[in-house]
Amino acid sequence: MTKVNIPEQYKQVMPYLIIENASGFMDFLIAVFGATEQNRTMRDEHVIMHAEAGIGDCTIMFADATEEFTPLNSSMFIYVTDADAAFIKAIEKGAMEIMPPADQDYGRSCGVQDPFGNTWWITSVKS
Repeated sequence: MTKVNIPEQYKQVMPYLIIENASGFMDFLIAVFGATEQNRTMRDEHVIMHAEAGIGDCTIMFADATEEFTPLNSSMFIYVTDADAAFIKAIEKGAMEIMPPADQDYGRSCGVQDPFGNTWWITSVKS
């Protein structure tokens, strides 16, 4: 297999979401998961053409939906240090409960749908 040349800050596969209110989505990622804003390129003063948020060593790319590029939401799985705390923060920031925090064979897990239509499966593993 040939080695793929990838910029240092990226992974070979990354989610790319087209959503309504990309700016609000960035705020949600920062508040709930401690994300860092890595890039924000504007189409005009109100529409994000391309944005990147970093969570741990991963990057989520996203943009505002337009007539040409309609919403493309996703379902994502994320490991956090405390699933219960992340669940509470997500609900406080407008997410809807899909599954309350509960102990599973693989760790403490829960699910929410964020205000932008994406599903998050949030899990913490006991050390």
